[in-house]
Amino acid sequence: MTDRSNRIAAVIVAAGKGTRMGSANRKQYMMLGDRPVLAHTLLLFEKCDAIEEIFLVIPGDDDRFCKKAIIDPLRPDKPVHLVSGGATRQESVFNALKTIDGSFGLLVIHDGVRPLVKIDRITECVKVAEKYGSCILGIRASDTIKTVDEHNRVIVTVNRHMIRMAQTPQAFSYDLILTAHVAAQKKAYVGTDDAELVEMCGHNIVVIPGDPYNIKITTPEDLKLAEALLAYR
Repeated sequence: MTDRSNRIAAVIVAAGKGTRMGSANRKQYMMLGDRPVLAHTLLLFEKCDAIEEIFLVIPGDDDRFCKKAIIDPLRPDKPVHLVSGGATRQESVFNALKTIDGSFGLLVIHDGVRPLVKIDRITECVKVAEKYGSCILGIRASDTIKTVDEHNRVIVTVNRHMIRMAQTPQAFSYDLILTAHVAAQKKAYVGTDDAELVEMCGHNIVVIPGDPYNIKITTPEDLKLAEALLAYR
């Protein structure tokens, strides 16, 4: 039997509708420079030596389009598997977990609309997760953080030195992230990222420095910023 414990795969989540973009086109397919946003993201994981295979989670009816517009032009050397997404990001990741079905020991989960992540951050995230079972990227808060009530009145000022704004990639052992998703599903709980579900299972997650340029493209302004950052690179 093949030892799967050392195999590492990426799960790129790109099944969102992108309603905040204010466009008929899904944000992951919008052009960023000479190629779609999602193609930039896919190319980075194709170039990362730590990743063996890639699972691309997309809207269920986009298989043919995604293969023609995103995958084929890149001519990737690594296998790229298409997975149908769910109604939420969490469901989309869970669909990928069920598709993978334990064939990889470590998974690196990344937002498809973060096309500027640095390859060295992916590699470091993998190394730490291999040692501790989990790792996420996070950047320090530069602004003062306030907790407010439902009327937007300040309750308390949070110590920003203890705050990290979570990014992706987030890497976990397959067994750990599957257990976390199954537990969340049983509780009908929807988290804001995969790390939150793992936290709920009592697992301590290691945070390593992220990158302020590793932005998530959600609005037209984000796309303009990404274009400027890409040109700067």
